[in-house]
Amino acid sequence: MLIELSYDRKKAVSYAEAWALKRNPRYLDFEKLGGDCTSFASQCLYAGSGVMNDTPTFGWYYRSASDRTPSWSGVPYLRNFLIGNKGAGPYAVETDESHAQPGDIIQLGDENGRFYHSPVVCRVGEDGILVCAHTYDAYLRPLYSYSYVQSRVLHIEGVRRYR
Repeated sequence: MLIELSYDRKKAVSYAEAWALKRNPRYLDFEKLGGDCTSFASQCLYAGSGVMNDTPTFGWYYRSASDRTPSWSGVPYLRNFLIGNKGAGPYAVETDESHAQPGDIIQLGDENGRFYHSPVVCRVGEDGILVCAHTYDAYLRPLYSYSYVQSRVLHIEGVRRYR
C-alpha cells in the first residue's frame, strides 16, 4: 500500500547548497561520462524525499555506479520518471519558470527540443531564480545567466512510499 509523504524542499535545497561545488563520495561523478547535473539533481531529490523507486529500468534509484536506473543520471529519463511516477519516490508535474519553487528541477533545452541540463532551484525572489548545479558547477547562479532556448520546470508535488 502506498502512502503519501511531504517533499522536504528545505532538505533538498540544503543538500544542493552543501554539495554544489564539490562531490559527495557516495555517488559516482558522471562529469566525464556525459555530465553530472542530473545525478546531482537526483541526489537533491533524494535528500528531500528519502525514498527511491526500486523498479528495474523504469524506476529511480542509485545503489552503485553499476546498479542504478537511467533516470538517476539522464535528463530525459528523470523527467519521464517524475512526470509518470505512480509508485514509490518523488513525483512531479511539468510547468514553467513562473511556478518554480525551491527544491524543484529546471531542465534547459535547445532549439531542437533536446533538454540537456538539470539545475536545482534553490531560491526564487526579486533576483529571479537562483540554482545550484553540477557539470558546470554553480552555487546560487541566476538562471538568466544560462544560454538556453527553452525550459521546463519539474515541480515536485510529493513523495510516495510503500507502507
